[in-house]
Amino acid sequence: MWRTVFSYRMMLLGAVCLIVSCGTLRQQPPVTDSASIPQKVVELTSIEPQPVAPVVQPETPVAPQPAVQQVAETWDERVRRGLDSLCAQPLFEISHLGMFVYDLTDNRPLYARNATHRLRPASCQKLVTCIAALHFLGGDYLFRTRLFTTGTVQNGVLNGDVYVVGGMDPLFSRSGIQQMISALSREGISSIDGHLYIDLTMKDDIGYGSGWSWDDDYGPYSPLMVDAKDQFAEQWVAALGKAGIRLKYRAVGQRALPAAGTHALATITHTIDEVMLPTLKESDNIFAECIFFQIAAMGGQKLSTRKHAEAKIKDLLSQLGLPIDNYAIADGSGLSPYDYVTPEMLVALLNFAQARPEIFNHLYPALPIAGVDGTLEKRMLETAAAKNVHAKTGSVTGVSSLSGYLTASNGHLLSFSIINQGVPRSSLGREFQDQVCRFLCGGN
Repeated sequence: MWRTVFSYRMMLLGAVCLIVSCGTLRQQPPVTDSASIPQKVVELTSIEPQPVAPVVQPETPVAPQPAVQQVAETWDERVRRGLDSLCAQPLFEISHLGMFVYDLTDNRPLYARNATHRLRPASCQKLVTCIAALHFLGGDYLFRTRLFTTGTVQNGVLNGDVYVVGGMDPLFSRSGIQQMISALSREGISSIDGHLYIDLTMKDDIGYGSGWSWDDDYGPYSPLMVDAKDQFAEQWVAALGKAGIRLKYRAVGQRALPAAGTHALATITHTIDEVMLPTLKESDNIFAECIFFQIAAMGGQKLSTRKHAEAKIKDLLSQLGLPIDNYAIADGSGLSPYDYVTPEMLVALLNFAQARPEIFNHLYPALPIAGVDGTLEKRMLETAAAKNVHAKTGSVTGVSSLSGYLTASNGHLLSFSIINQGVPRSSLGREFQDQVCRFLCGGN
């Protein structure tokens, strides 16, 4: 029993020591007999927690930061950002775009997207043809159709032959035939006791452009046409008969004009401006080919070919520092699938023309005007681009193009070329081109 009490007392003492370590313990009387330990309740007094002041770290002085200045976006930057946005359309996930915009006022490129990619120009090829013709032939160049006779006239009878020399004038018409009839009458000729010849040696005898398709429905063309159609011979004979001029031979043969022994009776002419106007305004393909072969024949050689014209045009491109091997000039109209240009090349030619009044003063008035005339008559109506954009359109299956000039919203004159290739519908290309023009002109 004693041992039990002792053990209990020792346990109690340990507990008291534990309590003392945590708080204050009241003094107990000395233990005299373990058997008579009184049962006391131990009272504990808890220690009130004291508030602890927060530790304050000394502040490190912060150097003043310079105010961030908002740099205003320049006009050029805004244009590039806007054009980038337009070029992000889903259309260009399935088709190809080439575009180049040049600031003629500041004489520097403004925007390029695949500007050096080889693309089909469609009728923007007519710009190449017309600018080259104005450069090589000049703005005062005349398209000529000429009438000659050989032999002598006695008692109203021409004892000789009649030659009509074709100059590939697409504006030669029935009116021109009547002028030649009048020239014969002025010579007193009422009967032709000789042959009727036409001289078609200005070009080769190929009546279609290189690569033209059977269903293009253009041509054939020749150096001697009536209303841009290869039908001169029959109309010539019919007009002579109607005028009462007797013919010994009604058949019309082909022969080159003799170098001597001929007498010039009439020359029917049209200016390059007259021919270029429907070429560019209405995008007439036969008219474009007629200009193209003026370039081909300028060397004076007989039976000129498209290769002669291509060589001259590439001479011009070489003068402009362009890589001529990158381009293919297959015809004058852009109808051929073998034509290949780049937007950079077209803009280089536009810039070349704009810098030369002897070219620009003839080219610019012949370009279609947005919302006004030609192939741009119904485009960009009632927008900032209307009456502003002067440009050549182009459209063949899968290709849509637009190249020309406009005055931008900052007052600068720009040249530009946009070629959409592989488009499902030409209208999609036209819509994109109109968006670009409206944006550059300051609209939406």
